[in-house]
Amino acid sequence: MRSLVIRRATRDDVDAIVAMLADDPLGAGREDVADTQAYAAAYDRVAADPGQHLVVAERDGAVVGTLQLSVIPGLSRRGATRTIIEGVRVADGERGSGLGTELVTWAVDESRRLGAGLVQLTSDASRTDARRFYERLGFVASHVGFKLRLDD
Repeated sequence: MRSLVIRRATRDDVDAIVAMLADDPLGAGREDVADTQAYAAAYDRVAADPGQHLVVAERDGAVVGTLQLSVIPGLSRRGATRTIIEGVRVADGERGSGLGTELVTWAVDESRRLGAGLVQLTSDASRTDARRFYERLGFVASHVGFKLRLDD
């Protein structure tokens, strides 16, 4: 397998990240790749927050995957820190290559390194393949998630 580097995303990576976010049926309906200003501002907010780890997977100089790892200190679970994995995406030509496993494994290992006691994530209920993928990696569908959109 060609060499893979997982690194912090830079502002130069934003277009590639947004393209991956938009490249599926759900993302196509909620992302707007033409609104570069909104994504640049969002990147700046993420980059300024030390608890946010927006990373890309790069192979042969091309961005081929991404995820965001958020570190959340808390009081529950005896004051445990938890991490949340969000926005896991793999470029179309890399799907099925094992890259998703490498990205999520990196996020779990990084969570341990950061002292987290729990890693959590959500996956849209319609993404049955994604749910099987996460279960194969040891995640347990132990909770029901709820969302309330505030932008309507």
